[in-house]
Amino acid sequence: MKHENRGRLTKDGIRIYDASDFPGMHAAGRLAAQILDDIAQHVFVGQTTEAIDTKITEMVEAAGATSATIGYKGYQHASCISVNHVVCHGIPGAKTLKDGDILNIDVTVIVDGWYGDTSRMYVAGKLPRKAERLIEVTHDSLMKGIEMVKPGNTFGDIGHAIQSYVESHRMSVVRDFCGHGLGRVFHAPPNVLHYGRPGTGAVLEEGMFFTIEPMVNLGRPETKTLADDWTAVTRDKSLSAQFEHSVGVTSDGVDIFTLSPGGMFHPTY
Repeated sequence: MKHENRGRLTKDGIRIYDASDFPGMHAAGRLAAQILDDIAQHVFVGQTTEAIDTKITEMVEAAGATSATIGYKGYQHASCISVNHVVCHGIPGAKTLKDGDILNIDVTVIVDGWYGDTSRMYVAGKLPRKAERLIEVTHDSLMKGIEMVKPGNTFGDIGHAIQSYVESHRMSVVRDFCGHGLGRVFHAPPNVLHYGRPGTGAVLEEGMFFTIEPMVNLGRPETKTLADDWTAVTRDKSLSAQFEHSVGVTSDGVDIFTLSPGGMFHPTY
């Protein structure tokens, strides 16, 4: 059996993995999370996102792993780094970080054929209060979504938990991008929406692997993609934040593959 064809598919096309597949996802997720722990010291005022990405590339290579993003649809970096009003897919470059800038760093590695995908927020210099609130709400919305992951619940339950929490704080959930299935492949069914109605969508089953990665804006939810065909920004130029974990459904709940080894997943907790 080919690795990418292991497990069965549900009627919704979602692959169900075996208990023996969880350790592989833990190894990949742990490395991705460790890299995001280690990169924190390289985020500071005056630093370039290009330099941060170079460090990440070196870390991936030193671990004997492979970057999932270098060469993916022509992309040439080991990370996406999205600053301030960039929602996602920010391309590392020569622009320097300023005091109070917030940034999401998104890393995906391949370890023994398994994909580990995670992102989190960082700050250069002093964190402005409005940005701090945005980061807190975004982080907590992810955890609200993860709390809904257990057999018998639906993907709509996950989306609703995130959306209702975010909107209760008068912020908005981006609808143009979503989480995704992963495992032996980078992107697979299902699309994991960060909004929705309870009880709708595919039913969660033990052995499903996917990401939950809400993007939250201080302003309106609409985005636009720049001419580089990658960088997505808020249409109203409002600040945006994102957190992402890779998870697996267990017999009675959820296994988070990308927990921070150093407890550094949230920049202010």
